[in-house]
Amino acid sequence: MTTFAGLPAHILLVHLIVVLAPLTALLAILAAFLPAVRRRLVWLILAFAAITLIATPITTDAGEWLEKRVDESGALETHTELGDTMIYFAAALAVVAIALVVLHLRERTHPVTSKPVVVAVAVLALVVGVGTMVQVYRIGDSGARATWGDTNLNEQGGESE
Repeated sequence: MTTFAGLPAHILLVHLIVVLAPLTALLAILAAFLPAVRRRLVWLILAFAAITLIATPITTDAGEWLEKRVDESGALETHTELGDTMIYFAAALAVVAIALVVLHLRERTHPVTSKPVVVAVAVLALVVGVGTMVQVYRIGDSGARATWGDTNLNEQGGESE
């Protein structure tokens, strides 16, 4: 996909990732630590993780198309390199979502689930979730810098403190 309604598809698709990946990560962390959340939202978390996993390469492909049509810069190169790592975080989120589903199904059939298993899933969800949120921030920040540069509104007559 290259454009949509005359706009580069990347700038539209990226918003799906920017919202869905951190939301999925946060819900996965909550579900890992709170069984009530897990019971209610485990299937939604799995769906969000799947959508994130599918949308990530589509978004990066659209970004690569756009990259060939704008001026090269170090900031753009940084953004591109960081953006290429998002697939690993999306895949890790999918693994966490699958682990939560397995844990949920196990809890339904075996009410007393092994504490080490629950702790392992919780630690995995926490590490992957926080890592995903940080990486989405880093990718987004680098994209904003590549697009807008290091603008300082105070120096340009914009907002003041």
